[in-house]
Amino acid sequence: MEKLGLNNFSSREIDVIDHTLGLVDDDGNLVGTGSIAGNVLKYIGVCNEGAQPGARFNKIVTALQQYIFNQKIFHSFVFTKAKYSKSFQHLGFNELAHTKQAAFLESGTPDVNAFLDTIPKVKDQKNKKVAAIVMNANPFTLGHRHLIELANQENDLVYVFVVAANASLFNTDERMKLVQAGTADLKNIFVVSGGDYMVSRATFPAYFLKSPDDLVATQTQIDANVFKNIIAPCLFINSRYIGTEPFSRTTSFYNQSLIQVLEPSIKVILVPRYEVNGQVITATKVRQLIKDDNLAAIQKLVPSTTMDFIKNNKKILQDRIKKDRIKKGMNIDGN
Repeated sequence: MEKLGLNNFSSREIDVIDHTLGLVDDDGNLVGTGSIAGNVLKYIGVCNEGAQPGARFNKIVTALQQYIFNQKIFHSFVFTKAKYSKSFQHLGFNELAHTKQAAFLESGTPDVNAFLDTIPKVKDQKNKKVAAIVMNANPFTLGHRHLIELANQENDLVYVFVVAANASLFNTDERMKLVQAGTADLKNIFVVSGGDYMVSRATFPAYFLKSPDDLVATQTQIDANVFKNIIAPCLFINSRYIGTEPFSRTTSFYNQSLIQVLEPSIKVILVPRYEVNGQVITATKVRQLIKDDNLAAIQKLVPSTTMDFIKNNKKILQDRIKKDRIKKGMNIDGN
């Protein structure tokens, strides 16, 4: 795999692998390999010497798909070098986005169209001002609330997409419920899951990239292009709100990439981070205070609905921190 330019074998990438297979020739030599992490195909590499072009690649991919079918998983993704996109398309994959370096494809059902069909819409939506916000909300803070309130004031409809990945202190279901509870009093707000298409495990393996900058650049460009070319047109989204990021270099870089890719067709509104008594509110700070058992300090940083949840589940949350739950798999920086 290193000869093929696949050289990121960090624990972050390896630990999530569920299954790996190898293809051997008649002499017992390893001539191909591939892995599965959930429903994402990873680490696919073949040696074509002495074989019909594409034959070994087809065998590896077909075998991986058969494996996940046996696991009752009928929808898969691959994040690959751009030059291999056509090879996957010949095997029934549909390309969702690409950059000069990478391509993001899916196969099976439910696909992106099925995902979009689950998202609620309003009458005459194409003639309304529609905004979007994508957030992890780990947990939902007054900073998140401020961003949603501002978008709500300036638009007819706001979609709040919550990142769907159980790789944070607060799991996906908890974060969804906290955002819904924290915005229940606001009209024209749809809180929905980001599914597999916005800041998901599927779009973030990027194992073949050599440096952190390349990793972040490609991830954000793929993510932004899926949003720009597939999500936004279907929902008539014409603006996206993001908060400034003074602490996380990755999130700050992500914001800049969103601006470059989305504009001018989708306006990006960069909102200064919300402050209380001169203190910037971050979910990172809230998590640290949970760890320190300083619930009194959290009170000023989160809505009452989030505060109630933290009080009622303090021990569970602190136990998760002790078990390093948030270190396993993808860890989303910032908010």
